[in-house]
Order: sequence, then structure tokens, then C-alpha cells
Amino acid sequence: MKKIKGFFKGVKREAKMVRWPSAKDMGKYSVAVLSLMVFFGLYFYLLDVLFTFLKGLV
Repeated sequence: MKKIKGFFKGVKREAKMVRWPSAKDMGKYSVAVLSLMVFFGLYFYLLDVLFTFLKGLV
């Protein structure tokens, strides 16, 4: 029981040292993630359309 108590005390101590991102940073990260998702979604969609077109030619 003593080890478990010590473990959770260590977890609490480590959690206090975490540097949480600010709201401004979270906004930047969210825009970056959404932009990359749209970009790669379009990229792979266009590749799929291209390969489908090429397959139709064969």
C-alpha cells in the first residue's frame, strides 16, 4: 500500500511540472492540424481520382 501511495504522490508532483499550452498556442495548433488534414485529404483524393482514371484507360 505504501508503494502505491508513493507512486501517486510522484504522479501528482510530476503533473505540477507540466507546462500546459496557452489558449493562443492551442488555436495555432488546431489551425495547423485542420489545415494539414484538409491538405492531405485533398491530396489522397486527387491521387485516387488519378489512379481510377488511369485504370479506366487500361
